[in-house]
Amino acid sequence: MSRRKRSDQLSGGNDSFLDIVANLVGILIILVVILGAKSHQLAQEILVEPPTEAELALIDREHRTALSVSRDVERLEKSISAYDGELEHRRQEREALMQLLDVAQQQWEESLAEMDEQKQKTAALQRDREIAENELAELSAQASALEEVPESIVAVEHLPTPMAKTVFGDEVHFRLKDGLLAMVPVDALLDEIKEDFQRLASSARSGDKESSVGPIRDFVAHYSMQMSRESVTRGGQIGMASRVQVAELIIEPLREPIGEPIAQALQPQSQLAYELAGRDPASTTVTVWVYPESFAQFRQVKEYLYRMGFATAGRPLPHGHPIAGSPSGSRSQSQ
Repeated sequence: MSRRKRSDQLSGGNDSFLDIVANLVGILIILVVILGAKSHQLAQEILVEPPTEAELALIDREHRTALSVSRDVERLEKSISAYDGELEHRRQEREALMQLLDVAQQQWEESLAEMDEQKQKTAALQRDREIAENELAELSAQASALEEVPESIVAVEHLPTPMAKTVFGDEVHFRLKDGLLAMVPVDALLDEIKEDFQRLASSARSGDKESSVGPIRDFVAHYSMQMSRESVTRGGQIGMASRVQVAELIIEPLREPIGEPIAQALQPQSQLAYELAGRDPASTTVTVWVYPESFAQFRQVKEYLYRMGFATAGRPLPHGHPIAGSPSGSRSQSQ
């Protein structure tokens, strides 16, 4: 703003000076024209009649005045040319100064921006320091309070976890959902599926078949099987034989909820105790199909079985998924 003001003042002063010089030149030109007109008039009068001595003196005086004015005009024109050159020189100096001023202004603005950024960083560091000091004060207060609390020993019960091994012996299945433990008769359902296989294989054609067995102890099994005719070699002769295999198996209860609460299931007269009675812990594995909301109860079941000497295999199930199996599935891993 100040730079523009100085520029406007300089331009205004130059314009005023040029106006004055132009007015003076205009006045002198007018005088020259008037004197020239009078001289022409006097010359005409002299030609008509001889001038008197007074008139000659007047003509001589007017002539000298005209010569003086002409010399003044030439001098003023030279002065104007000199002033024009001086003005051009001053204008170039002014432009150079303005460029320097622009550079200085830009550097000043950049310096201010750097100073503002540094102030922001300083303020942020100061704020972080205050937060850290407050947290340190709180931690110090907590540490002081903890020093005044008497020490107590907390016993953490540790359940040994042996190496997992694949189950090949007897296996008893339970389902743990919503804190309820229910026995799943997997072996009994599989026996009925084998009988159903023989019935369907003798009467059905090749292709996929679906069927259901049960209920057994409030559980049913839905399965699909694949039947196909394949060539086989027996005694050096090639013949055709039927091939039957289970494609998918789903076991689900007839009703919900089903099972005993954990507090009841871990009692001596529970369904769990009844199923394990007479079984050899060394060759029997208890597989528990457990849903996510019952992981805490599964640990209680595992601790109970560990005290009885039985290995436990946990099979997690997602929400909404029943117990399922297929030929490509994996066997339980007991611990």
